[in-house]
Amino acid sequence: MPSWHLAQLNTARLRHPIDSAEMADFVSALDSVNAAADDAPGFVWRLADASGNATSLRPFGEDRIVNLSVWRDVESLRRYVYATDHRSVLRRRREWFDPTESVVVLWWVEAGHRPSIEEAAQRSEVLLRHGPTSEAFTFRSVHRPPGS
Repeated sequence: MPSWHLAQLNTARLRHPIDSAEMADFVSALDSVNAAADDAPGFVWRLADASGNATSLRPFGEDRIVNLSVWRDVESLRRYVYATDHRSVLRRRREWFDPTESVVVLWWVEAGHRPSIEEAAQRSEVLLRHGPTSEAFTFRSVHRPPGS
């Protein structure tokens, strides 16, 4: 029986260009927030470009940024999101991102698998079309790993 890890995709529509003064606090927090993720218990992997983050990757449009990562389990991701420096960025998200255009989707992947942007986009589409299912869910509607 395979062991499972949790994948997550977070997409957000920028309210301002990433290099604008309005986004400066967000951009300046990226290195520390990403370092906190990398050091967090349960962290496995995250998508990053040469700069160490994924803000230059725009697979969903020029005004949308992505965060794609893999975690040991839901609780590891939840602790990182709500109980680390990430929380201070989360509190200000409405300043930087359009809340009606943000999507967070979670799904299970076999341990060792690194999801592609295409795979993540498919999971996001499943969530948007069908609501939470075992294939694509949210923190509010967590599904257990396959076979558990």
